[in-house]
Amino acid sequence: MKRALITGITGQDGSYLAELLLEKGYEVHGLVRRVAIEDPEHRLWRILHLKDRLKLHAASLESLPSIYRVFQAVKPDECYHLAAQSFVTYSFEDEFSTLNANINGTHHVLAALRDCAPNCRFYFAASSEMFGKVAQMPQNELTPFHPRSAYGISKVAGFHLTRNYREAYGVKASSGILYNHESPRRGFEFVTRKITSHAARIKLGLAKELRLGNLESRRDWGHAREYVRAMWLMLQQDEAEDFVIATGEQHSVREFVEAAFSHLGLNYHDHVIIDPQLLRPADVETLLGDATKAKRKLGWSCRVKFSELVHEMVEADLRLLAGSQRGAV
Repeated sequence: MKRALITGITGQDGSYLAELLLEKGYEVHGLVRRVAIEDPEHRLWRILHLKDRLKLHAASLESLPSIYRVFQAVKPDECYHLAAQSFVTYSFEDEFSTLNANINGTHHVLAALRDCAPNCRFYFAASSEMFGKVAQMPQNELTPFHPRSAYGISKVAGFHLTRNYREAYGVKASSGILYNHESPRRGFEFVTRKITSHAARIKLGLAKELRLGNLESRRDWGHAREYVRAMWLMLQQDEAEDFVIATGEQHSVREFVEAAFSHLGLNYHDHVIIDPQLLRPADVETLLGDATKAKRKLGWSCRVKFSELVHEMVEADLRLLAGSQRGAV
């Protein structure tokens, strides 16, 4: 039985990946903060339905000794490093903690893996935010990076750390340059979940308005459930390589808003307010991925369409809010 270790197992991607690996017969271990183990209802909500089938280990990415202890205990065959401070807006507010957690955390995991489980295959969750002010459309594995946030900068550093461990030490380490991927498990602080949850609240009479920043930013949006399958496929290859994972289809934030509100029979013009305070100091205006290499080498492709993704998220938020209302009666 293969043994996998997932950092960030409590997040959107981690929960879907844990499900996928369990289905494939893996023994799945997760690295979590101790506070999460002590407060599972709130901090482990995405994996509560799996908790009895997982082996969770308390550690912090900021503590190299704690990471070492986990690797020595688990000796994983595959490690998926998903944990990060991933909210771009917050990275402008606190650049120091974003850079520290994301860069040092990745370095700690790679160092522990090299010493404690040198044959372990490693996946690094890179990001399309690394491209930032894009040099070409669409972007592929050879497109130069020009990040425009501390988060993007930290991911560029992690990408190069991963490549260096592959080239210098022979670690089978791959990076997945994943474009925006969403689901009903997305955090409420992200714009997509903010849109779908507010649309549902407005439909149910629980809110009247939605405040947003730049509606014209364009992104390549896919479903997280499909993107974690690409992560797994990368680590099944004989040679470690880096891959862009994207739909190859682009939509604006405005289109996302319109799809969410119209699904509920609402006109977004009646409810959306542009708030200048929500604009980023340096925004990434457009991202569009070219996943040709992933399709050719991994046999990966996305099946969930943009409208299906938005509708699934809206319906999930409707059910969640309706259930909360019933529970409050």
